[in-house]
Amino acid sequence: MDFIDVTRIDDYALVSLNRGKVNAINHQMVIEIRQTFSQLQNEPDIRGVIITGKPHYFSAGLDVIELYAYDFDQIKHFWLDFLGMMIDLVKFTKPMIAAISGHSPAGGAIIALTCDYRIMAEGEKYLIGLNEVAVGINITESIFALYSFWLGNRVAYQSLYSGRLYNVQDARAIGLVDQIVELEDLQEAAVNKLKLSLLANDFILQDTKSVMRSELISRIDVDLSEEVERRCAYWMSPQSREEIGRLVNRIAGK
Repeated sequence: MDFIDVTRIDDYALVSLNRGKVNAINHQMVIEIRQTFSQLQNEPDIRGVIITGKPHYFSAGLDVIELYAYDFDQIKHFWLDFLGMMIDLVKFTKPMIAAISGHSPAGGAIIALTCDYRIMAEGEKYLIGLNEVAVGINITESIFALYSFWLGNRVAYQSLYSGRLYNVQDARAIGLVDQIVELEDLQEAAVNKLKLSLLANDFILQDTKSVMRSELISRIDVDLSEEVERRCAYWMSPQSREEIGRLVNRIAGK
């Protein structure tokens, strides 16, 4: 793996996102995440997973600069895999803790939202949430379903519609984050939480998780081809190219 590091420790795995300074998500990273969790799902000795990023950046979200250069087929396959990754992570049966090590907007937040429990590092400037609308990227029904699963329909609706990002304290207040700790204590807190969960019987844990997520899974594990075609058609439209182009220039400092 080029962008995912996996460390197996006793009966759990630590999965670390590792792509550049800010862990921006491209197609290869998405594929590697899917492969990693497929493998961990089928390893009987691995009972749970912690997923984390780099100091100050869990993930800055999608690598818009790279995605902007994709042609229609490339962006289509990216979205199919990205949404497939989200479904894979939601359906992952073993306990999964997000150790959010800093900024986590957009795609980073989606990865964290698939977890059972989210611990975020304290930081005045750290932000988390789904800001796609604010930067000119349309969302899918499945993304709204995932957001509203944790935040409720009203807060998820208003947050998505405004493209709002939350600081750590506000994220904790609305249930986007479950626990806040200092950055240097993040991994220890995640390990402690996971080990507490793993005191229970594996079958009971996994069966209960499947029951609690069954409605969410039924809403997101659907044929996405038509929705992706529509999304890609807009992505390649002149209006979108202009909007995303401005975003790319801002990111690149042009």
